[in-house]
Amino acid sequence: MSSSSGSYEKYITAAASVAATAMVVRSVVSELVPYEVRDLLYAAGRYLRSRVSSRHTVVIDEAEGLSANQIYDAARTYLAARISTDMPRLRVSRVDEAQGIMVGMEQGEEMVDVHDGVEYTWNLVSRDNTPSATAASRAAGTAGTGAKTRGRLEIKSFEVSFHKKHKDKALKSYLPHIVATAKAMKDQHRSLKMHMIEYDAWTAVDLRHPSTFDTLAMDKKLKRSVMDDLERFVKRKDYYRRIGRAWKRGYLLYGPPGTGKSSLIAAMANYLKFDIYDLELTEVKCNSDLRRLLVGMSNRSILVVEDIDCSIELQQREDGEKRARSSSAGEENDDKVTLSGLLNFVDGLWSTSGEERIIVFTTNYRERLDPALLRPGRMDMHIHMGYCTAESFRILARNYHSVENHAMYPEIEQLIEEVMVSPAEVAELLMRNENSDVVLQDLLEFLKAKRKEISESKAANENGNE
Repeated sequence: MSSSSGSYEKYITAAASVAATAMVVRSVVSELVPYEVRDLLYAAGRYLRSRVSSRHTVVIDEAEGLSANQIYDAARTYLAARISTDMPRLRVSRVDEAQGIMVGMEQGEEMVDVHDGVEYTWNLVSRDNTPSATAASRAAGTAGTGAKTRGRLEIKSFEVSFHKKHKDKALKSYLPHIVATAKAMKDQHRSLKMHMIEYDAWTAVDLRHPSTFDTLAMDKKLKRSVMDDLERFVKRKDYYRRIGRAWKRGYLLYGPPGTGKSSLIAAMANYLKFDIYDLELTEVKCNSDLRRLLVGMSNRSILVVEDIDCSIELQQREDGEKRARSSSAGEENDDKVTLSGLLNFVDGLWSTSGEERIIVFTTNYRERLDPALLRPGRMDMHIHMGYCTAESFRILARNYHSVENHAMYPEIEQLIEEVMVSPAEVAELLMRNENSDVVLQDLLEFLKAKRKEISESKAANENGNE
């Protein structure tokens, strides 16, 4: 026992001596060897390790010069959705009330991700960059890059390692996959904005409209066709580029007041995660102001012009052509918004100033619109928003009262098919009371009164014609 104990003590003493020596050598090197030489030695060491190791490592720094590294941000978002909560240490954050808590890796932790049959090991590292940053600051007169913490400059990096034979797959497939996935995640969870004109410029507020395609009181087949058209549009970037057309899509929503045109626009925005730009043409003074506003729109957005038939007295194309000829002769004529000015953005040269944009016009009277607005390429899909049907009534009843069926449904549905009542009128009646029996009875009486009113009006007209 004594000899065994003595050997153990010798090993401990030797290990402590080696550790102490290593610490002294490291301290001496740090004191006497310039940091430039140390960087070269460390680089040489990493190079030698890479030559003998079967692993390859890609370093993704938090910043590139003075600019944020988009791949670092994408990796952080991507890993947050795949991180295991069993890790001993986690980092959590939240920068937006509309978003949940983001869970991330803490420095020194490690996680493994598998993609396309290849295993990738991720680490979050941080290094002190104070000496080089200080020297750079003296030489250039500017501050170095990195996150300043307690007077020090730190550079954070993700390091992802994998087998050497998968290097091409990692660079050409895995990293692009991370960037694309992170973009889709951010688009899905970002806060939507409603932009309106204020003092000749766009002003944004949060868009919190709850309308979705599930809650929209609309014919099921028509609803599905709109959703399919939207999905096809957002997936065809390469197609639009190949055929030489601007990546945009136009929709005309027409029908009586209260039939859900605004709710459909909100549902489209929530479905695609697009911002809305509400263009009130009466607030725009001239074509040049219109161009400035439209060019200032972001990509992945919906431009809305409501009640296009009465929002402004747009000049006809013939008048626009006359003004164009006058302008070419030296007469300035840009003192109002014209139809030609609007059309030039819808499908002219100015339509290429952005990508992935949707343009929506609404009107109660499609027949009043200039034919130039209606042709394909400007308004690609015409959507009729009609009066309430039996199908849309059931959607509304389910939305407001969670009622799938009721004894009064057959009579209500028969009356809805006979009289013209808007979804807005039905919704208003359903909201009057939380008791479903009460509101359905009120709706039934309302529909009966409306049918009687229509019958009396029809009889009066017939008597008048006699």
